[in-house]
Amino acid sequence: MRQRKRQTVGAGQQPGLGGGDLDERGGDRGRRGDRFAGFAEAVEIRVGAALQTLPQLVAEGTDPFDLIFIDADKANNPGYFEWSLKLSRPGTLIITDNVVRDGAILDPGAYDPELGDKGIQGVRRFFDLVATESRVSATAIQTVGAKGYDGFALVLVGGQG
Repeated sequence: MRQRKRQTVGAGQQPGLGGGDLDERGGDRGRRGDRFAGFAEAVEIRVGAALQTLPQLVAEGTDPFDLIFIDADKANNPGYFEWSLKLSRPGTLIITDNVVRDGAILDPGAYDPELGDKGIQGVRRFFDLVATESRVSATAIQTVGAKGYDGFALVLVGGQG
């Protein structure tokens, strides 16, 4: 299974922008892009598995993010979402990419060769968590392009449930 490198990006109070990458090579690529865009001084990139770096952010008392973008290995989407809630505040927007997968998410017999069974199940569990989380409102938007039909979820954090 192919794993996406860019894991979580948010815009909060300190340091301004944050990002996560699974490996140092991806982190370096992100830093080059940040320098090119003129954001090098405002961006902090953490290298490592997000399910290890996100708890570190919480433990350090990182300010809540305004925007969180989840586009990593889909099997761990439920964990990314749970940690994203801990790093959010009312008004935070959590965007989760690749959640339609040509309709495979809704088809119990479907298999996605790119994500495999664990990826499909992870996206389904993500939607189950979103549906039962009283602090959020959400929708999924389907997209179509060169890769086929896919989409993203927009999850808006509201008040305490």
